[in-house]
Amino acid sequence: MHNHRKAESGATGRRTIALVGNPNVGKSVVFGYLTGRYVNVSNYPGTTVEVARGRLTGERNPRQRGPGRRHPSRSTHQEHQRGRGRSRGTETPAHSHTHRHRQGDWEVIDTPGVNNLIPSSEDEVVTRNILMNETPSRIIQVADAKNIRRGLLLSLQLSEMGLPYTLCLNMTDEARDRGIQIDTAALSKALGVKVVDTIATQKVGLDEVKRLTMDRTKRPHPIPVDYPAPIRKAVQELEPLLPESQLSPQAVALMLLTADETLLDWLSTRVDGTTLQVIHSIRDRTRRAFSRSMNVEITQARMRAASRLMDQVLQQRETRLTSLAQSLSRAAVHPVGGFAFVAAVLAGMYYFVGVFGAGILVDWLEEGLFGGYIIPGLTRLVETVLPWQLLRDLLVGEFGLLSMALSYSVAIVLPIVGTFFIAFGILEDSGYLPRLSVMMNRVFKVMGLNGKAVLPMVLGLGCDTMATMTTRILDSRKERLIVTLLLALGVPCSAQLGVILAMIQGISLGAAVLWFGIVLGTIFLVGYLSAKVLPGRSSDFLLEMPPLRRPLVGNIVIKTMARLEWYLREAVPLFFLGTLLLFVMDRLAILAWIEAATSPVIQSFLGLPREATAAFIMGFLRRDYGAAGLFLLAREGQLDPIQILVSLVVITLFMPCIANLFMIIKEQGWKVALGMTAFILPFAIVIGGAVNWSLRLLNGVLP
Repeated sequence: MHNHRKAESGATGRRTIALVGNPNVGKSVVFGYLTGRYVNVSNYPGTTVEVARGRLTGERNPRQRGPGRRHPSRSTHQEHQRGRGRSRGTETPAHSHTHRHRQGDWEVIDTPGVNNLIPSSEDEVVTRNILMNETPSRIIQVADAKNIRRGLLLSLQLSEMGLPYTLCLNMTDEARDRGIQIDTAALSKALGVKVVDTIATQKVGLDEVKRLTMDRTKRPHPIPVDYPAPIRKAVQELEPLLPESQLSPQAVALMLLTADETLLDWLSTRVDGTTLQVIHSIRDRTRRAFSRSMNVEITQARMRAASRLMDQVLQQRETRLTSLAQSLSRAAVHPVGGFAFVAAVLAGMYYFVGVFGAGILVDWLEEGLFGGYIIPGLTRLVETVLPWQLLRDLLVGEFGLLSMALSYSVAIVLPIVGTFFIAFGILEDSGYLPRLSVMMNRVFKVMGLNGKAVLPMVLGLGCDTMATMTTRILDSRKERLIVTLLLALGVPCSAQLGVILAMIQGISLGAAVLWFGIVLGTIFLVGYLSAKVLPGRSSDFLLEMPPLRRPLVGNIVIKTMARLEWYLREAVPLFFLGTLLLFVMDRLAILAWIEAATSPVIQSFLGLPREATAAFIMGFLRRDYGAAGLFLLAREGQLDPIQILVSLVVITLFMPCIANLFMIIKEQGWKVALGMTAFILPFAIVIGGAVNWSLRLLNGVLP
């Protein structure tokens, strides 16, 4: 019973082209080619996931050779051109009626990169909802030719959903370098869709993709998948009960079997209560037939089908590049050698981001350019032009929008996040991040998380604010909340870590080990308890590892510039807002009141001098500035070794800085952000007090 619709112009009458694909397969390059610069990026309704939309551009005469129609050196890409020719066996005539529509009337949607269309993360929910609810008229799947099995998993699901699509087999030049040859004619015949070899970064084949996509497309061939018998039986029982949908009943039934809560909400508005109970009964009965989750059972069956199809169309000869990449790939996930890789990567990121970015570049910008020229010049200009002292203080005073917000956001944070984005781009483009997740999976299981959580935790060593944003990659809300809490609680950013290490090296190695052990133990304790207390379940750790490859400078530059643009547009205004808030609090004497009110706790419970209160208040603005205030106290001899250790424990576990707080609000909402802050602040003080009293009881002896 196939009751799904086939919509040529979409459910709403709009003609849309949806780009679908795994992460890091060149989808954004294809999107840029199709849309040019007319792009709108916004959050998908009800989520924090950003979706790019643009109008199709570049209308051409069918007889005119487009920019991606031929490569300037045809002989260099002769094999590629032959591959493209083979893919035309399933083409429809080039002058389809759809060419009569102006290309500017088409909307192109760049869906989030996903590894599966059974949603287990917010990104996958958004992509599935776009395919299901927005009824795209055309679909382009972008796949990595070097790791075609990962792409074929999505191809099988699109075919199973009954959605017509064009398969853009990208990075074919890199695949050839690794000895990979794909019979695109056989693949096109097996899938029943058009397959085009492309090199998106050189625009090779993209004009062909556009032309074939604009033609009327046929439904793909159903690819047989050998699901376990209880699943096949459940699908047969569920199909007649399902409401009409853009997707095939079989695809919807399989999603329901995985207990996708977002789909259950959709279903409850379309069927009556009795039918819904029957559906729940079938789903629960089927889930009891397996020891593993239904998501794992269904995905592994599809992976086996994708592997069989890959064996039919792929040939690989051994090359020196593939041998080296495979050796490195095995070493990166080796039970022993893999941790050497982890240590080397963390050390490299620390020296590049923490030493070069947070040290050399920040010193040059903050003390040289801004401290020596920009801020003094702006101060003289403001004092000359503005006669009102209040406005002068607002702009260039202690909490001035120019003297503090501009200086912090550009001179201090920008070089740190800039170098961090470069380092992250290298790790992302090389394919190492999935291997890092595999290595750390067992460690993070203790906290109710999986290996994917290592990414935002590592990124937090660069900047907690940016790392909080990357929690979107985690599959469940419970996991995102836990990691967001741990980032806000105990992961020091690179700038703060540098100040902490500078302070603690003056005590002893034992004190440094004790500080590290207290912070790490606290993180694991809070993570473990959070996993027990917070509702929801942890997601399954399903991860397809792409091959290791040499990062491309052009890709890293493009990604870094795009992320820096995001930082300047989204994060910098938070610094100005936070500085304005501090200015108002200072003028209303609220800051002085906070210092007076908290001094008894600081002095009596933590055993710190009253002057440390100001450092903790500054730590709310930026954690490293709070640590810097403590550093000055220690250098002036106002802190003994125990006070230094206690103050460092507290400032490390201290409440999130104002930029991170605003990011938590943006990602999780006001209630969650305030709840985390209300927990972290007293918790950090309690831990600090416990350390202080414990060491005092031991007669003040540090290891």
